[in-house]
Amino acid sequence: MTADQKDRGDRGEWRDRGDQGDQGDRGVALARAARAGNTLALHELLDHLTPYIARICTPIALTDGPDATQETLLAVFRSLRSLKDPQALYGWVRAIAVREAVRIARRAARAHPAELADVPERGDPQLAADIDDVLARLSPEHRAVLVMRDVEGLDEEAAAALLGVPAGTAKSRLHRARMSFRKAWSS
Repeated sequence: MTADQKDRGDRGEWRDRGDQGDQGDRGVALARAARAGNTLALHELLDHLTPYIARICTPIALTDGPDATQETLLAVFRSLRSLKDPQALYGWVRAIAVREAVRIARRAARAHPAELADVPERGDPQLAADIDDVLARLSPEHRAVLVMRDVEGLDEEAAAALLGVPAGTAKSRLHRARMSFRKAWSS
């Protein structure tokens, strides 16, 4: 009996060997099995990664978040065999998600931030507690670095590596993004 067969339940369903509550280990186990050719594990891996990918793509690509999520899932599907270390699954997927979300946002002609003079006044229902509205006013590059740093909790160097820019560029984008966000939020 192969290791792959040992990982299946009596109905042929994928079961990871680790703690069922540890989602990180489950994703790694599914990635290993999918890389070995287990199509059921690949399907479950993509289902498992979808919420994680959507959480990254939606704040960057905004209303095109589902498209960015779908493009990321396709890229993961196509490139899974190139993943050298399954332990690096989430970092690898995060890099793909950021790249695809920025690409989709640019394609949607949102590359130019809105003029801050166009921001609604404080108390306007359109702006009240609506972070998405303020994020929409930032360029995709600024949204990406803001999400990587403030939502995902990465440091500037890690965000720079994911975005494929020098650390100084990521720091300046983060500074500009935060300044624009604060100015828009407080107006």
